[in-house]
Amino acid sequence: MFKTVSNHIEISLTVNAPIADVWKSIAHWEKQSEWMLQTKVWVTSEITDGVGTAISAFTGMGPIGILDTMVVTDWQPPYLCDVVHTGKVIKGTGRFELSELSVSRTRFDWSEEVLAPRLVFLLVKPALFIGVRISLARFARLFA
Repeated sequence: MFKTVSNHIEISLTVNAPIADVWKSIAHWEKQSEWMLQTKVWVTSEITDGVGTAISAFTGMGPIGILDTMVVTDWQPPYLCDVVHTGKVIKGTGRFELSELSVSRTRFDWSEEVLAPRLVFLLVKPALFIGVRISLARFARLFA
């Protein structure tokens, strides 16, 4: 019926904080609930950082939303974290990548490869982009 393909989305921003501080905030999974729009995040594995860490994120309002489950597949503090999305609805990969711009400024690159029929992705991409952009702006304001 619909062919599933890989669809790319990415957003970058500058955070006015040292790279180690930005990494520490990103890698504290439950704290992401404070800045990710309409999302609650929690660790579901015994380990809380590094390869193999399992994370769940529920995005929605009340009982209506989408559960995103993922597992960390690459962990290179304070520069890179890759995850694979393992849920029933959300499939693909995600990446946080940090680059030191100066001792007090960090570039934060967020990207996703979403496995979905192209038409479905094109329909949800604007809302996904706006939601993530708002979330990352909220994250950057933590350091203002």
